[in-house]
Amino acid sequence: MSEKETKSDRTGIQVISRAASILRVLKEAQAGMSLGKIAEQVDLPRSTVQRITSALAEENFVISDAQGGGLRLGPELSALAGAAQYNIVEHCRLLLTELTQKTGETTDLAVMRGIGMVFLDQVPGTHRLTTVSKVGEVFPLTTTANGKACLAKMDQQEATKLIRNEWDRNGVKRDMAELLEQLEDVRTRGLAYDLDEHASGVSAIGFAFHDWAGELHSISVPVPSTRFAEQRKTIEKALIDTSANIQRTFE
Repeated sequence: MSEKETKSDRTGIQVISRAASILRVLKEAQAGMSLGKIAEQVDLPRSTVQRITSALAEENFVISDAQGGGLRLGPELSALAGAAQYNIVEHCRLLLTELTQKTGETTDLAVMRGIGMVFLDQVPGTHRLTTVSKVGEVFPLTTTANGKACLAKMDQQEATKLIRNEWDRNGVKRDMAELLEQLEDVRTRGLAYDLDEHASGVSAIGFAFHDWAGELHSISVPVPSTRFAEQRKTIEKALIDTSANIQRTFE
């Protein structure tokens, strides 16, 4: 490869990296952002941001906000996200089925979406008494095993912001230090727990992982609390094995 070609490759990679940075910044701005604000956030010249966003706009990856609020993510990204979500469900379905076969319990797949966990798929348990959630249902972050597992994967400052937002929104008064200590324990163990916190009579264990696009997902096993103690070790081992399998695929 010639020096000219090598330089061209480096330039192309740099542009992709900058475009990705811009898209991530826009992801956090629901109402849109001006070119100047984007440039400030990604630490690039305004002219560079304008060139990159113009190229992204041609592909419908970004669009102008209808209310005059600058630029926001475009419909093409939603289409790609939908395809990625389908692939995640398809890929994880066998893992969920294997977990249910090993434990006899219901197994859930959820994705973190801003202020909550959205259920994407579920394999029902084989016991007469099982726990069931609807696909598309949104669960909180701070009282669920899947939510806490995802929070533990995040930067502490960002996680704290989401926790505080959830508590303020729902009028919850809790000790932040205590929950952050729980999240540190989740990082150490690799598993998060919901012990009758979200719903009375239901406990759960789960772990989180990043998919190919960097989005946070969680696989969890909810159990009627009446048999949680006897099932706990079986579920923990099955989830740890599944987590190791997931990491080989995505991380």
